[in-house]
Amino acid sequence: MSIKPARTRIAPSPTGHMHLGTARVALYDYLLAKKTGGQFILRIEDTDLKRTVPGAEQEIMDGLRWLGLQYDEGPDVGGKYGPYRQTERREIYQAHAKILVEKGHAYPCFCTPDRLEKMRQDQMKRKENPHYDGTCRKLSPDEAARRVANGEPYTIRFKMPYEGVTVAHDHLRGDITTENKQLNDYVLLKTDGLPTYHLAAIVDDHEMEITHVMRGSEWLGTFPLHVNIVRAFGWDEPVWIHLSVFLKPSGKGKMSKREAAQAMKDGYSIFIKDMQELGFTPEGVLNWSALMGWGVSEDDVMTVSQMVDRFTIDSLTPSPAAINFQKLDHFNATHIRLFTTEDLAARLKPYFTREGLNVNDEVLLKMIPLIRERLVTLDDCISFGAFFFRENVAPNLEDLIAKGLDAKQTVEIARRVYQILAAQPDISHERCEPPLRAYVEESGLNVNQVFGFLRVATTGQKVSPPLFESMEIIGRETCLRRIQNAIAMLEKA
Repeated sequence: MSIKPARTRIAPSPTGHMHLGTARVALYDYLLAKKTGGQFILRIEDTDLKRTVPGAEQEIMDGLRWLGLQYDEGPDVGGKYGPYRQTERREIYQAHAKILVEKGHAYPCFCTPDRLEKMRQDQMKRKENPHYDGTCRKLSPDEAARRVANGEPYTIRFKMPYEGVTVAHDHLRGDITTENKQLNDYVLLKTDGLPTYHLAAIVDDHEMEITHVMRGSEWLGTFPLHVNIVRAFGWDEPVWIHLSVFLKPSGKGKMSKREAAQAMKDGYSIFIKDMQELGFTPEGVLNWSALMGWGVSEDDVMTVSQMVDRFTIDSLTPSPAAINFQKLDHFNATHIRLFTTEDLAARLKPYFTREGLNVNDEVLLKMIPLIRERLVTLDDCISFGAFFFRENVAPNLEDLIAKGLDAKQTVEIARRVYQILAAQPDISHERCEPPLRAYVEESGLNVNQVFGFLRVATTGQKVSPPLFESMEIIGRETCLRRIQNAIAMLEKA
């Protein structure tokens, strides 16, 4: 049986940084579209003008591209279902709101903000859930039309049924039944002529022929409203999929600003732009986020193409998922090991240049096999490999001094090490290690005292990739110069 191509959409609001929740919805949308030979669409829901943040729309587009989730239609690529910004579709929403009024499914509301606030306060005093009391719903169509014609400011509200129940079907949760008396007459069109989410999203999904609506579970509360709007127009419903919610690492409640700030201090973030700057890879982020809400093994390592092959909406799960940053480390490190040397070199180079280092591409390719297994994030390359590109290193004096010895005793080791290495025609592993080990045995010193000094002198740090392989890449002249500098430091101590 052939599968009908799916048209999916990611529809974020440009009101802040692109976060992990948006990325996961976009990934599932992308996977379903690619799996079925359909289209993945970006729509910008920018009607909340007060909360719109300059640059946020561009950050969304940049974030999706960084993740490798290229959309087929969108504000900057076009498409036959555009425009793809809701502020550019104002007349479409006004026309649809008018249709609902004419069909008796919506009505103009002339209540002022002051009246609505007083009504809300009175309801709360009576310990009622705040809701619109239906004052303007009782107006006759002729009275409402007269007041509109007179220029009185108004919104348009949806006329929810008062009796019976609304049954809405979610693909992950089954039928959700709500008593209609619990529902509210929500505003669809604001006084400025712009729609609320409730009208705009429903109209756009229909106009853009969206077949599957994936979104966060926070929309379950207004799910009955959205279903009623679709039915009022007489349209076919999309497949509704309300995804699992992300919980903070403790598993108790959603991530707050305080937890997000603490995560950043620990080298993690829930914002895509931060993840990129912190050295996480798109492959690692997608693999990690995909498994929080997808009922496959939580340790499965997958590329995006492998995810496309395996993905079905039937395997998604509504169970909440706690954010586990250690899992992110695991997947990120695993994908780093899967990159080719050339690919990884290209990804690491910007981190070195960001530190002001002049990167020799030949050296970069040689050092990759030495540091690859040690990297958890891409920016770890600085701590493990910056010394390859520095003209000089600046070790701490305390680190140079061999354990159990003083500076004077260590300088004797340093001079002898220098003599041994200077006598070699090259500084290859095969040339250098045997005479140095012979020196260790004849001197009565231990390996750590000799090799430890040599590591700090040549790399500038106590922890580094394999010593002799690193020295070979650094080069004979540079290694000898760095040892001489270390001797000078010890002589002054």
